[in-house]
Amino acid sequence: MANNLELKNWDKLKIYDLTIPLSDKTPAWPTYEPLQVKFFKRLAPNGANGQLVTHSNHVGTHLDGPLHFCTHGGDIASLDLKNYLVGPGVVVDISDIAEDYGIYTSKDIMERADVRKGDILIINTGYHKYGYDQPEADEIRYMVKHPGPTMEFAKWCEEMEIKWLGVDCGSADHPMNTKIREWMPKQASDCDKYLKAKYGKGLDDFFPPEDYQLMHIELFPHNIIHAECLGGDIDQLLGKRVTIGCFPWRWVGGESCISRIVAFAEE
Repeated sequence: MANNLELKNWDKLKIYDLTIPLSDKTPAWPTYEPLQVKFFKRLAPNGANGQLVTHSNHVGTHLDGPLHFCTHGGDIASLDLKNYLVGPGVVVDISDIAEDYGIYTSKDIMERADVRKGDILIINTGYHKYGYDQPEADEIRYMVKHPGPTMEFAKWCEEMEIKWLGVDCGSADHPMNTKIREWMPKQASDCDKYLKAKYGKGLDDFFPPEDYQLMHIELFPHNIIHAECLGGDIDQLLGKRVTIGCFPWRWVGGESCISRIVAFAEE
């Protein structure tokens, strides 16, 4: 038996990069430390370039680890590569219904793609088009106005045993169910008016105190975590079932991590 492993149909394998560019210009999540970089040595006279980088774990495309919101949660190194970080999944496009401060539900997801139990789930809200490097760049819309779910959606994720989720905006939680609601009072008021006009219910009805940051607090103890700030080739995968992989550092003690997220498909 040959010792080498040959991948079949390599020439037909298509790799989609769902990661946004990372630099000192990439906005971190509000109030978090941005990425900073400097050279500590250059080719002359040292013979090599070397850089120092400081950042929070929540800048650019990143994976929120269980430890981020759960004291007994695992670190980044504990996440199994084959059986957790990489696996079958689907990219669901809800950009047709996404709007500022909007609410999406499990029904919206199921109507648009073949989601199966145990999947990795990537949600394309369309708000990656407001990313800092895009022609329609709008940091307020990207971080403060993107749509999000309620507790109904989190419970559905538990029932479906979703491995992990990815979103193409600032947070998997609705921004007005985070600290942003306190930091941005004008936008919070605008959201409350929008919800009352569309649904007849306001912010307090959709997001009572006991449901605060539900996508983190409710799901992380069940080891259902998420990646945020995806983008890249995401529009090429609308509704497609693919193999999805998230590749953070093998970081002992890491609560979260900047990551490369890709999808593999055979064309």
